[in-house]
Amino acid sequence: MLPDSAPAKESPAGPLDSIIIADFSRVLAGPLATMTMADLGARVIKVERPGTGDDTRQWGPPFSATGATYFESVNRNKESVCLDLTDPADRKLARTLALRADVVVENFMTGTMEKLGLGYADLAAQNPGLIYASITGFGSAGGAALPGYDFIVQALGGLMSITGEADGGPIKAGVALVDVLTAKDATIGILAALAARQATGRGARLELNLLSSLQAALVNQAQAYLGADQIPGRMGNDHPSIVPYQLLQCADGPLAVACGNDAQFARFAAVLGRDELAADPRFATNSARVGHRVELVELLEQVLHTAPVGNWQTRLSAAGIPAGPVATIAEGLDFADLLGLEPVIEVQNPAGEPAGRQVRHPISWTPPLPVRRQAPPELGAQDQSVRGWLAADWTRAE
Repeated sequence: MLPDSAPAKESPAGPLDSIIIADFSRVLAGPLATMTMADLGARVIKVERPGTGDDTRQWGPPFSATGATYFESVNRNKESVCLDLTDPADRKLARTLALRADVVVENFMTGTMEKLGLGYADLAAQNPGLIYASITGFGSAGGAALPGYDFIVQALGGLMSITGEADGGPIKAGVALVDVLTAKDATIGILAALAARQATGRGARLELNLLSSLQAALVNQAQAYLGADQIPGRMGNDHPSIVPYQLLQCADGPLAVACGNDAQFARFAAVLGRDELAADPRFATNSARVGHRVELVELLEQVLHTAPVGNWQTRLSAAGIPAGPVATIAEGLDFADLLGLEPVIEVQNPAGEPAGRQVRHPISWTPPLPVRRQAPPELGAQDQSVRGWLAADWTRAE
């Protein structure tokens, strides 16, 4: 820790501006983790297969004017170098990159990096401060041979069993949620390892898998089984432990309402002109409301049906009741913009020209950090510069 009198170090590119990340990952979880750190100033060098690159470069439509929107969503602020890891010369360059890196992120099948001479033990022998994050679908033991795709993990891990209508079939989340959760876990682990390295000088091997990240994210639903021996099922938009915390039908469509405590419910009932509901023994407490969910919802919707969603949202929001319509992604971004959250940034190509819009890094800093706006790289765009850097003599800055 700096003494009170020591000036804070200027960090023009962000708090990770001295960190080099060798990104051997593809698709979503790894690339999202490395993009998060690139947004915070790290130099991320993305290693791609010659000719094809990351799988997601071909995942479309939709395509923007510059490429597949899937790829673009998780690869800004990076450099792309094409290395054929089956070629000895390129593999030597990949090893040089890993030895110069502070962090390696990879999501190959278990054992692949070791076969290429790029495993943690081999690299750490020469680069003891290396932080090495491996991402798999099901771990490196019994699930090592199982390919890990978000959709399969949502099914096998239990998420689909609690997603969907009670009388319908299992449904996946509308985004590759498990990959996103794993990316967040990987970022947390890497940042913690970087902090620990400041004290010890030693790096670490981090192993993450999609199944564990999903099951950790099941929080109250998993604990219902572990703590109360209850296996949750599908409840549509209802909440298993809170009522009302769901969609309720108004005159022109559904309204999302979330009453997290009894005081909020009392105010909700008052706005509806049904103050007596908050005193009714069936509804006076949250536990009672959970036990009488069906009859309460029927009573609430009788009133809500008399006016449109917008009317109720205005009145409920004024009373401090969390409520809102079901918005599209476009409407959600517009709402965030209306709140002054500035959810979208304009990225730029290497010439500094506009190259499209993206959702910004979600953390706001005080004092503010510079916003990095480098568009996702074209395949091999930095081949010459990265290969030249790897071929030149280099000494790690102390």
